[in-house]
Amino acid sequence: MTEQNKDKVVIFDTTLRDGEQSPGATMTHAEKIEIAELLDDMGVDIIEAGFPIASEGDFRAVSEIAERSKNSVICGLARAQLPDIDRCWEAVKKAAKPRIHTFIGTSPLHRAIPNLTMDEMADRIEQTVSHARNLCDNVQWSPMDATRTEWDYLCRTVEIAIKAGATTINIPDTVGYTAPVESADLIKRLIETVPGADEVIFATHCHNDLGMATANALAAVAGGARQIECTINGLGERAGNTALEEVVMALKVRGDIMPFYTGIDTKKLMHISRRVSTVSGFPVQFNKAIVGKNAFAHESGIHQDGMLKNAETFEIMRPEDVGLAGTSLPLGKHSGRAALRAKLKELGTEVGDNQLKDIFVRFKDLADRKKEVFDDDILALVSATTDGPEALQLVNLRVICGTGGPAEAQIEMEIEGKDLSATCEGDGPVDASFKAVREVFPNKAALQLYQVHAVTEGTDAQATVSVRLEEDGMIATGQSADTDTVVASVRAYIQALNRLIVRRNRVGPGVDTREISYKDV
Repeated sequence: MTEQNKDKVVIFDTTLRDGEQSPGATMTHAEKIEIAELLDDMGVDIIEAGFPIASEGDFRAVSEIAERSKNSVICGLARAQLPDIDRCWEAVKKAAKPRIHTFIGTSPLHRAIPNLTMDEMADRIEQTVSHARNLCDNVQWSPMDATRTEWDYLCRTVEIAIKAGATTINIPDTVGYTAPVESADLIKRLIETVPGADEVIFATHCHNDLGMATANALAAVAGGARQIECTINGLGERAGNTALEEVVMALKVRGDIMPFYTGIDTKKLMHISRRVSTVSGFPVQFNKAIVGKNAFAHESGIHQDGMLKNAETFEIMRPEDVGLAGTSLPLGKHSGRAALRAKLKELGTEVGDNQLKDIFVRFKDLADRKKEVFDDDILALVSATTDGPEALQLVNLRVICGTGGPAEAQIEMEIEGKDLSATCEGDGPVDASFKAVREVFPNKAALQLYQVHAVTEGTDAQATVSVRLEEDGMIATGQSADTDTVVASVRAYIQALNRLIVRRNRVGPGVDTREISYKDV
């Protein structure tokens, strides 16, 4: 291992790259910039900002994140091809601390994809890692599907990458195949066996297919890894990746048996978890460790009695440690804009004057309709604010529904300054309303996701609705909150349509917006 602090575990966040690969989790350019700034501010050591050669949008996002970064190393991903590596370097080179991350699949299954022999792949690794090191002095190399790669060949390729100039060797459990005892042993044996291994940092990248990503990552640290690759909320392909909040808090709470630390400001975990959930359209499950809605909730009589007498009886960490503010009711319909801004700051959310104006209008409307305005209600209002001027706007919605026949929706919308209306019937109020939107604004967008959950308790609770649309390879997510579930649904649907319009105009007609395959090596 290098002379870095041997007790520190480097946190490598790949929410913007591997996390965004999760089907439907595509973020807008502005959202990527926002999440990167939150990660930087929270103390993440390395941000994998994207896969620059995948698309022009990815390249622009990585480039801007690199230019705006303050503290974090900014990393881009590149396949084992020289054009990929050159493109990656172009994207990250303006960062104060850039990194190139290049990879190739080394297991028998992955070697068959580019149809390379072991020797041919070894030559490719030496050539591409050397090329990357000539461009950048911070190079990470990954043998994709390392946990299913033959031991001798894995050692051979790791040694080649180290000799070629890699400064970090990442060992990916690409399909979540390994178990904790194997994860620890694999890292330990590589460090003991491969020449030069003590001169580089070993990293672990675990997927959660068998539900062991966090355990495998922590086991790898016990085996000698000093970098964990992870994502906010465990976002990622299939069952997701190692969750950043889980490994960080596990190391913080169980320092007695895992004597390591990270540089993460844990009080910012809850805020960034909520923002990633909002921009990705992936709600956090209620019983999710650390950041789930029920993570610090106690309903059992025995638990509640214990909590009242001593919180430590059933809580191994304080809600404040992860930035969770207790539910309170200090704001109401008589509260002013300054009070709202102060509350937002208390909840870890800073907003500009224009956004505050929009949130304040929504807050006043909510306070008139809802008896109690909770902190979660206010955060839902923030999530529901728009990105800016929109081509499509909801003016009015009237729905008739019941047991006597099909539901009917009458909608009025403003489209680029023109007032249009339509009336449609459907199988329920949401179906009728969405049909009315399509009547006013014809489109071919397919509905991939429609999800509703209550923000707080009670019949007057706000419903937060997430809608995901797909059109010609482009994916957009909309989210809105309202005490009227149908209104929230229509607003979320219209927001997703507005985002599709923006993306369509950005790429132009006839452009294939699908990203290139990571396996196209």
